[in-house]
Amino acid sequence: MNQSGFWWILIAGAVYGVIHSLTASLKLKQLAAQRFGDLGRRYYRLVYVIVSLITTPLYMALIVLLPDGHLYTIPQPWIFLTGFIQLLALAGMLLSLKGTGLLSFIGADALFTPGSPKSSNTLMTGGFYRYTRHPIYFFSLVFLWLIPLMTWNLLAFTIGVTLYTLIGSRFEERKLAGEFGQAYIDYRKVTPWIIPIKLK
Repeated sequence: MNQSGFWWILIAGAVYGVIHSLTASLKLKQLAAQRFGDLGRRYYRLVYVIVSLITTPLYMALIVLLPDGHLYTIPQPWIFLTGFIQLLALAGMLLSLKGTGLLSFIGADALFTPGSPKSSNTLMTGGFYRYTRHPIYFFSLVFLWLIPLMTWNLLAFTIGVTLYTLIGSRFEERKLAGEFGQAYIDYRKVTPWIIPIKLK
């Protein structure tokens, strides 16, 4: 069985992660603000999301374009349980997005709100953010790892997304600490990281 697709997707995932981590960095955002002024500050998030909308489907397309092989299928009756958990995870993602404000999350609030985007001034600590600092990441990983039909390519993609999420969230937290200061540091002390369990 040809498993070359697995390794190519892992490599592509590493490249994808580096690109997205760099474009999401505070330093690049500051450079955009220096170069383009208020336009750079207001529309950076929106441009970042547009770049993500272009690159993510290209990354995902490798799952079907490269050689693949079947790993497992979740059997009945367990598939009904895992499917139900996936629905709960999807609902959790949507509720978390609603809490942050969908327009703010994708940067589109810059198109409708005068001045700087509101999201840059708001630290979310309510809703699911009371239990984990990254509820959207948590629910996304639950959904991915419970995919009922797993192939080598899907496994590589899932591993890549998981590693990017775990590593990228650490960089994101540095940015949030710089943006919100002591308020975020205090929040981080009392709220679990991605897994909503406080480890001793």
